Amino acid sequence: MAQQEFLYGLHSVAAVLENEPERILDIMIAKGRDDERINSVVSLARKNGISVQFVHRKTLDEKSNGEQNQGLLARAKPARILNEADLDSILERVQSDAHTQPFFLVLDGVTDPHNLGACLRNADAAGVQAVIVPKDNAVGVTPVVRKVAVGAAETVPLIQVTNLTRTLKELQQKGLWVIGTAGEAEQLIYGSKIEGPTALVMGAEGKGMRRLTRETCDELVKLPMAGAVSSLNVSVATGICLFEIVRQRTSL
Repeated sequence: MAQQEFLYGLHSVAAVLENEPERILDIMIAKGRDDERINSVVSLARKNGISVQFVHRKTLDEKSNGEQNQGLLARAKPARILNEADLDSILERVQSDAHTQPFFLVLDGVTDPHNLGACLRNADAAGVQAVIVPKDNAVGVTPVVRKVAVGAAETVPLIQVTNLTRTLKELQQKGLWVIGTAGEAEQLIYGSKIEGPTALVMGAEGKGMRRLTRETCDELVKLPMAGAVSSLNVSVATGICLFEIVRQRTSL
Protein backbone atom coordinates (compact mmCIF):
# COMPACT_ATOMS: atom_id res chain seq x y z
CA MET A 1 0.00 0.00 0.00
CA ALA A 2 1.20 3.51 -0.76
CA GLN A 3 2.50 5.44 2.23
CA GLN A 4 0.60 8.57 1.24
CA GLU A 5 -1.95 9.90 -1.22
CA PHE A 6 -3.06 13.28 -2.45
CA LEU A 7 -6.61 14.45 -1.81
CA TYR A 8 -8.04 17.36 -3.74
CA GLY A 9 -11.24 19.33 -3.92
CA LEU A 10 -12.89 21.33 -1.14
CA HIS A 11 -15.52 18.79 -0.09
CA SER A 12 -13.12 15.86 -0.11
CA VAL A 13 -10.43 17.55 1.98
CA ALA A 14 -12.96 19.13 4.36
CA ALA A 15 -14.66 15.77 4.93
CA VAL A 16 -11.39 14.07 5.87
CA LEU A 17 -10.48 16.99 8.14
CA GLU A 18 -13.81 16.66 9.92
CA ASN A 19 -13.85 12.86 10.19
CA GLU A 20 -10.21 11.72 10.20
CA PRO A 21 -7.93 14.74 10.75
CA GLU A 22 -5.13 12.45 11.92
CA ARG A 23 -4.74 11.25 8.33
CA ILE A 24 -3.84 14.69 6.94
CA LEU A 25 -0.09 15.38 6.81
CA ASP A 26 -0.19 18.87 5.30
CA ILE A 27 -2.28 21.04 3.00
CA MET A 28 -1.35 23.13 -0.04
CA ILE A 29 -3.51 26.00 -1.28
CA ALA A 30 -3.15 28.02 -4.46
CA LYS A 31 -1.74 31.49 -3.89
CA GLY A 32 -4.42 34.14 -4.23
CA ARG A 33 -7.24 31.79 -3.24
CA ASP A 34 -9.00 33.61 -0.42
CA ASP A 35 -12.67 32.94 0.20
CA GLU A 36 -14.95 31.72 2.96
CA ARG A 37 -14.79 28.02 2.03
CA ILE A 38 -10.99 27.98 1.76
CA ASN A 39 -10.67 29.93 4.99
CA SER A 40 -12.85 27.42 6.84
CA VAL A 41 -10.57 24.59 5.68
CA VAL A 42 -7.49 26.56 6.75
CA SER A 43 -9.05 27.24 10.14
CA LEU A 44 -9.96 23.59 10.68
CA ALA A 45 -6.50 22.45 9.60
CA ARG A 46 -4.70 24.82 11.94
CA LYS A 47 -7.06 23.85 14.77
CA ASN A 48 -5.78 20.28 14.30
CA GLY A 49 -2.14 21.38 14.11
CA ILE A 50 -1.84 20.68 10.38
CA SER A 51 0.62 22.72 8.31
CA VAL A 52 -0.88 24.87 5.52
CA GLN A 53 1.28 26.11 2.63
CA PHE A 54 0.38 28.55 -0.14
CA VAL A 55 1.91 27.47 -3.46
CA HIS A 56 1.65 28.23 -7.17
CA ARG A 57 -1.40 26.78 -8.91
CA LYS A 58 0.90 24.88 -11.29
CA THR A 59 2.23 22.83 -8.36
CA LEU A 60 -1.29 21.72 -7.42
CA ASP A 61 -2.19 20.88 -11.03
CA GLU A 62 0.90 18.67 -11.38
CA LYS A 63 0.20 16.75 -8.18
CA SER A 64 -3.50 16.22 -9.00
CA ASN A 65 -2.70 14.75 -12.45
CA GLY A 66 -4.81 17.26 -14.32
CA GLU A 67 -7.97 16.68 -12.24
CA GLN A 68 -9.86 19.78 -11.10
CA ASN A 69 -8.42 20.49 -7.65
CA GLN A 70 -10.29 23.73 -6.81
CA GLY A 71 -7.02 25.26 -5.65
CA LEU A 72 -6.67 22.89 -2.70
CA LEU A 73 -4.67 19.71 -2.15
CA ALA A 74 -3.87 17.66 0.94
CA ARG A 75 -1.15 15.10 1.46
CA ALA A 76 -2.62 12.27 3.55
CA LYS A 77 -2.07 8.81 4.94
CA PRO A 78 -4.16 6.23 3.02
CA ALA A 79 -7.44 5.27 4.64
CA ARG A 80 -7.78 1.76 6.04
CA ILE A 81 -9.40 -0.67 3.59
CA LEU A 82 -12.62 -2.09 5.04
CA ASN A 83 -13.39 -5.82 4.66
CA GLU A 84 -15.86 -8.57 5.54
CA ALA A 85 -15.28 -8.18 9.28
CA ASP A 86 -16.24 -4.51 9.05
CA LEU A 87 -19.38 -5.46 7.11
CA ASP A 88 -20.36 -7.91 9.85
CA SER A 89 -19.93 -5.17 12.46
CA ILE A 90 -22.03 -2.71 10.47
CA LEU A 91 -24.81 -5.27 9.91
CA GLU A 92 -24.81 -6.25 13.59
CA ARG A 93 -25.07 -2.60 14.63
CA VAL A 94 -27.90 -1.87 12.19
CA GLN A 95 -29.86 -4.99 13.13
CA SER A 96 -29.62 -4.08 16.81
CA ASP A 97 -31.47 -0.83 16.12
CA ALA A 98 -35.22 -1.42 16.16
CA HIS A 99 -35.82 1.70 14.07
CA THR A 100 -33.44 0.84 11.21
CA GLN A 101 -33.58 -1.72 8.40
CA PRO A 102 -30.35 -2.89 6.72
CA PHE A 103 -29.91 -1.19 3.35
CA PHE A 104 -26.78 -1.97 1.34
CA LEU A 105 -25.62 -1.14 -2.17
CA VAL A 106 -23.54 -3.74 -4.04
CA LEU A 107 -21.54 -2.71 -7.12
CA ASP A 108 -20.36 -5.66 -9.19
CA GLY A 109 -17.16 -4.62 -10.93
CA VAL A 110 -17.51 -0.84 -11.32
CA THR A 111 -14.08 0.31 -12.53
CA ASP A 112 -14.65 4.01 -13.32
CA PRO A 113 -13.74 6.20 -10.31
CA HIS A 114 -16.16 8.93 -11.40
CA ASN A 115 -19.00 6.39 -11.38
CA LEU A 116 -18.02 5.02 -7.98
CA GLY A 117 -17.81 8.52 -6.54
CA ALA A 118 -21.27 9.35 -7.88
CA CYS A 119 -22.66 6.05 -6.53
CA LEU A 120 -21.27 6.83 -3.07
CA ARG A 121 -22.92 10.23 -3.22
CA ASN A 122 -26.24 8.59 -4.17
CA ALA A 123 -25.82 6.03 -1.39
CA ASP A 124 -25.21 8.72 1.21
CA ALA A 125 -28.31 10.64 0.12
CA ALA A 126 -30.49 7.51 0.18
CA GLY A 127 -29.39 6.40 3.65
CA VAL A 128 -27.39 3.34 2.56
CA GLN A 129 -25.31 1.97 5.43
CA ALA A 130 -22.51 0.46 3.34
CA VAL A 131 -21.42 0.03 -0.27
CA ILE A 132 -19.97 -3.39 -1.10
CA VAL A 133 -17.55 -4.02 -3.99
CA PRO A 134 -15.34 -6.95 -5.02
CA LYS A 135 -11.69 -6.63 -4.03
CA ASP A 136 -10.50 -7.43 -7.57
CA ASN A 137 -11.54 -5.95 -10.93
CA ALA A 138 -13.18 -2.93 -9.32
CA VAL A 139 -12.05 0.53 -8.32
CA GLY A 140 -11.48 1.35 -4.66
CA VAL A 141 -11.53 4.75 -2.97
CA THR A 142 -9.10 6.93 -4.92
CA PRO A 143 -8.58 10.71 -4.78
CA VAL A 144 -10.84 11.03 -7.83
CA VAL A 145 -13.54 8.97 -6.12
CA ARG A 146 -13.32 11.17 -3.01
CA LYS A 147 -13.58 14.36 -5.04
CA VAL A 148 -16.61 13.19 -7.06
CA ALA A 149 -18.28 11.86 -3.90
CA VAL A 150 -18.06 15.37 -2.33
CA GLY A 151 -17.64 13.99 1.19
CA ALA A 152 -19.71 10.80 0.89
CA ALA A 153 -16.56 8.65 0.72
CA GLU A 154 -15.98 9.65 4.35
CA THR A 155 -19.54 8.97 5.52
CA VAL A 156 -20.49 5.78 3.64
CA PRO A 157 -18.24 2.76 4.35
CA LEU A 158 -16.87 1.10 1.20
CA ILE A 159 -16.40 -2.62 1.89
CA GLN A 160 -14.04 -4.61 -0.35
CA VAL A 161 -14.81 -8.34 -0.26
CA THR A 162 -12.77 -11.26 -1.57
CA ASN A 163 -15.72 -13.27 -2.90
CA LEU A 164 -18.82 -11.25 -3.80
CA THR A 165 -21.07 -14.27 -4.36
CA ARG A 166 -20.19 -15.67 -0.95
CA THR A 167 -20.85 -12.30 0.68
CA LEU A 168 -24.28 -12.07 -0.97
CA LYS A 169 -25.18 -15.57 0.25
CA GLU A 170 -24.11 -14.62 3.79
CA LEU A 171 -26.30 -11.51 3.62
CA GLN A 172 -29.21 -13.68 2.51
CA GLN A 173 -28.62 -16.02 5.43
CA LYS A 174 -28.80 -12.99 7.73
CA GLY A 175 -32.19 -11.98 6.39
CA LEU A 176 -31.44 -9.56 3.54
CA TRP A 177 -33.36 -9.67 0.25
CA VAL A 178 -30.84 -9.40 -2.59
CA ILE A 179 -32.36 -7.61 -5.56
CA GLY A 180 -30.33 -7.26 -8.75
CA THR A 181 -30.78 -5.07 -11.81
CA ALA A 182 -30.51 -6.63 -15.27
CA GLY A 183 -31.75 -5.54 -18.69
CA GLU A 184 -33.16 -9.00 -19.39
CA ALA A 185 -35.32 -9.01 -16.25
CA GLU A 186 -39.08 -9.25 -16.84
CA GLN A 187 -40.13 -7.25 -13.78
CA LEU A 188 -39.81 -3.46 -13.55
CA ILE A 189 -38.45 -2.18 -10.25
CA TYR A 190 -41.65 -0.14 -9.88
CA GLY A 191 -43.69 -3.35 -9.87
CA SER A 192 -41.55 -5.07 -7.27
CA LYS A 193 -42.48 -4.96 -3.60
CA ILE A 194 -39.30 -3.98 -1.80
CA GLU A 195 -39.46 -3.86 1.98
CA GLY A 196 -37.38 -5.07 4.87
CA PRO A 197 -33.62 -5.61 4.89
CA THR A 198 -32.35 -5.08 1.34
CA ALA A 199 -29.16 -5.30 -0.71
CA LEU A 200 -29.43 -3.67 -4.15
CA VAL A 201 -26.97 -5.06 -6.71
CA MET A 202 -25.90 -2.95 -9.70
CA GLY A 203 -23.75 -4.29 -12.54
CA ALA A 204 -20.59 -2.86 -14.07
CA GLU A 205 -20.49 -0.27 -16.82
CA GLY A 206 -21.57 -1.93 -20.06
CA LYS A 207 -21.25 -5.53 -18.88
CA GLY A 208 -23.82 -5.63 -16.11
CA MET A 209 -23.62 -8.20 -13.34
CA ARG A 210 -21.45 -11.27 -13.66
CA ARG A 211 -23.24 -14.59 -14.11
CA LEU A 212 -22.69 -15.90 -10.57
CA THR A 213 -23.79 -12.61 -9.07
CA ARG A 214 -26.95 -12.62 -11.19
CA GLU A 215 -27.75 -16.22 -10.24
CA THR A 216 -27.33 -15.46 -6.53
CA CYS A 217 -29.87 -12.63 -6.49
CA ASP A 218 -33.30 -13.36 -5.00
CA GLU A 219 -34.97 -11.19 -7.63
CA LEU A 220 -34.04 -9.39 -10.85
CA VAL A 221 -35.60 -6.10 -11.89
CA LYS A 222 -35.04 -3.48 -14.57
CA LEU A 223 -35.77 0.14 -15.37
CA PRO A 224 -38.10 1.00 -18.26
CA MET A 225 -36.17 2.25 -21.31
CA ALA A 226 -38.41 4.06 -23.79
CA GLY A 227 -35.80 5.62 -26.06
CA ALA A 228 -33.08 4.43 -28.41
CA VAL A 229 -30.48 4.16 -25.63
CA SER A 230 -30.36 0.63 -24.24
CA SER A 231 -28.90 1.41 -20.83
CA LEU A 232 -28.11 4.20 -18.39
CA ASN A 233 -24.84 5.19 -16.76
CA VAL A 234 -24.46 3.01 -13.66
CA SER A 235 -24.47 5.95 -11.25
CA VAL A 236 -27.67 7.36 -12.80
CA ALA A 237 -29.39 3.96 -12.69
CA THR A 238 -28.18 3.47 -9.12
CA GLY A 239 -29.70 6.75 -8.00
CA ILE A 240 -33.06 5.91 -9.58
CA CYS A 241 -33.17 2.43 -8.05
CA LEU A 242 -32.04 3.53 -4.58
CA PHE A 243 -34.67 6.21 -4.36
CA GLU A 244 -37.41 3.89 -5.62
CA ILE A 245 -36.53 1.65 -2.67
CA VAL A 246 -36.57 4.70 -0.38
CA ARG A 247 -39.99 5.67 -1.80
CA GLN A 248 -41.42 2.23 -1.17
CA ARG A 249 -40.02 2.10 2.35
CA THR A 250 -41.30 5.53 3.34
CA SER A 251 -44.78 4.78 1.99
CA LEU A 252 -45.21 1.69 4.18
